Amino acid sequence: MVPLASSQTLEICKDAAGIAGNIFAFGLFLSPIPTFRRIMRNQSTEQFSGLPYIYGLLNCLICAWYGTPLVSPDNLLVTTVNSVGAVFQLAYIVLFVMHTEKEKKFRMLGCILTVFGLFAIIVIGSLLILDLQLRRIIIGSLSCASLISMFASPLFIINLVIRTRSVEFMPFYLSLSTFLMSASFFLYGTFSFDLFIYVPNGIGTLLGVVQLLLFAYYKNSSTGDSTEHLVVSYS
Repeated sequence: MVPLASSQTLEICKDAAGIAGNIFAFGLFLSPIPTFRRIMRNQSTEQFSGLPYIYGLLNCLICAWYGTPLVSPDNLLVTTVNSVGAVFQLAYIVLFVMHTEKEKKFRMLGCILTVFGLFAIIVIGSLLILDLQLRRIIIGSLSCASLISMFASPLFIINLVIRTRSVEFMPFYLSLSTFLMSASFFLYGTFSFDLFIYVPNGIGTLLGVVQLLLFAYYKNSSTGDSTEHLVVSYS
């Protein structure tokens, strides 16, 4: 009875962490909105790059596929959060294409086709692997590598904050959302003993803590209200 009770407790804790991670993820998904309000207001993408949204879409698709029962059992909360994330990224890409120059339109459309082409190859290729354990390891490794690269991207911002001794280019709520989401899915992966989830999210949690500590240390050095520029710079 004790092992059964322990297993049920772990399952409850896992689900709670996963649901919390889904909720906190909205902070990340909504963070580019100020950027796109500016783009729509100016009817131009100016010097902004659409590549972060392209890469974000691919990352969400790979992670969503990893969470499906065809790859890993009982990880649907991973699929839900990344499916919602993929919809947001695709919406941002559509808005970007609508307001960018003709030359960039074709480039972005080519990138979108490449993303879906790569994802199709990953899905079809993984389904051809009949060994379910091997399939999970391969897709899990791809998902883990993709997440680590996404979480490592704020290192540039961290370096900039230390160099300038200002948090002007590091939005607090984005850093907080990153920390809360990463910590939630770190716990989710820990409770489910899934290293492909807890390893990258553990790294994300540490980076989130570093960003929040830097914000607390340098916040008095920043001047002016630059919320829009913070999000723009991050994107």
